Amino acid sequence: MDELWKYLTVFFLSGLKFIFGPTLGLSYGLPAVITALLTACGMMIPVYLLTYLGDSLRHWTERFRTKNRKIFSKKSRRFVRIWKRYGIKGVAFLSPILLTPIGGAFVANLFGGHKATIIRWFWVSGLFWGFVITFVVKYAYWIVREIAVM
Repeated sequence: MDELWKYLTVFFLSGLKFIFGPTLGLSYGLPAVITALLTACGMMIPVYLLTYLGDSLRHWTERFRTKNRKIFSKKSRRFVRIWKRYGIKGVAFLSPILLTPIGGAFVANLFGGHKATIIRWFWVSGLFWGFVITFVVKYAYWIVREIAVM
């Protein structure tokens, strides 16, 4: 049962912040491949939720918004700039590093990406960054030591 909690912790915390998956998984002593896969799968939970429930969530939250809210804030301009410059592929690729999975899925859905395209590119991004970050974290000591010797 203790092992199951480790897997679930890595899985669910990866949905909040991507870096939590590799660091926790490797600190728990989980294998690197399992950690990378759990991280990618955990990242996809908020992506699926926001993609398929996003419209109903937006309609539900509109009841609580104030009428005099600023439309063009610094945050909204940043999202528009990212979307115009990179599109869905760029947002999916940058989400695990610069945004959270929740933020990336929010931006992708906010600007009207197609659901299948959002899911596809976030899977590609999640698997890529899951393995890259897991193996960088796993071998960080060796990498830093080799750089210091140079």
